[in-house]
Amino acid sequence: MLYNLLYPLHTAFSVLNVFKYITFRAIMAALTAFIMSLVFGPLVIKKLKELQVGEYITKGDSDKLDSMHSAKQGTPTMGGIFILIAIFIATLLWADLSNRFIWIALFATTWLGVTGFLDDYMKLTTKKKGIKGRVKLISQVILGLIVGSILFMDPAYSTQLDIPFLKNISIDLGILYVFFVALVITGSSNAVNLTDGLDGLAVGCVVIATIAYSVLSYLTGNIKFSDYLLIPYIRGAGELTVFCASIIGAGLGFLWFNCFPAAIFMGDVGSLALGGALGTVAVLIKKEFLLMIVGGIFVMEAMSVILQVASFKLFKKRIFKIAPLHHHFQFLGWKENKVIVRFWILAIIFAFLTLVTLKTR
Repeated sequence: MLYNLLYPLHTAFSVLNVFKYITFRAIMAALTAFIMSLVFGPLVIKKLKELQVGEYITKGDSDKLDSMHSAKQGTPTMGGIFILIAIFIATLLWADLSNRFIWIALFATTWLGVTGFLDDYMKLTTKKKGIKGRVKLISQVILGLIVGSILFMDPAYSTQLDIPFLKNISIDLGILYVFFVALVITGSSNAVNLTDGLDGLAVGCVVIATIAYSVLSYLTGNIKFSDYLLIPYIRGAGELTVFCASIIGAGLGFLWFNCFPAAIFMGDVGSLALGGALGTVAVLIKKEFLLMIVGGIFVMEAMSVILQVASFKLFKKRIFKIAPLHHHFQFLGWKENKVIVRFWILAIIFAFLTLVTLKTR
């Protein structure tokens, strides 16, 4: 909004020329979201406590796990609400609102935020598992099909998939690209949701992955850098750097309160939305396959659940002591904060590996 209002005046006031630069607006968006989270975080936590919106720990999946996390009982949840508010305000303030990618990203984040909110609300009111898994899945798939259809019908947008590590090689999916988009967004959203089981684990990994995608967004939207790095140039994609920066700022602000021991949890309203936002950005900048590298932690968490379920149904044996993977390490005797920090370290390494792919084409 500030870009659209103030930059046109730069011919009269040269100082306003600074709004032209994506890097400036991205930094300001991150700072705005971070400060908003710090300021409003305590107020939200206090209000959630008054409303008795607390985490329900006893879920019946594992008595041992319930016992290990018993101290978390009653901790305010649904903190993802103030993450999303910070992201929205920061993005609307500092992004170019004429950019179609910004609105697609905000639309996807809102859709999944509402889905997560309904899931959290039902968990709190019924003390059960929230909305049915297939209903949640249908919501995610519908969103993916909508986003995929919007991009498919855009004549300026390609349905080709860029292959990491290889130059001048791509796969054109045609109409199948719509379904591929649905797969990416659904998978990313669910993977982050599965990772959200320890204090600060999911949001920390999301911030790290988003830092990598903010760099990729900026490079993809810059014709000189994209040409030099032999990656597809997408006009307008650079503006997603501002959106990513808002996620980074809001995520760090939330982590201030969510770090071990957590004073608030994000709930599905946060994890589903952040995962979907990450997947949407990956699709918009044509870096879908890189999501498997930069989101390596999320892939490991999701695969641990898939393998555990498949192994038990087929062979009546469990591969892990418990799934998702972070709980497996807890059962091995790792302290919660050790699991969290070590997973963050791995997330940083995955982010570095993702950026390295730009120079290995």
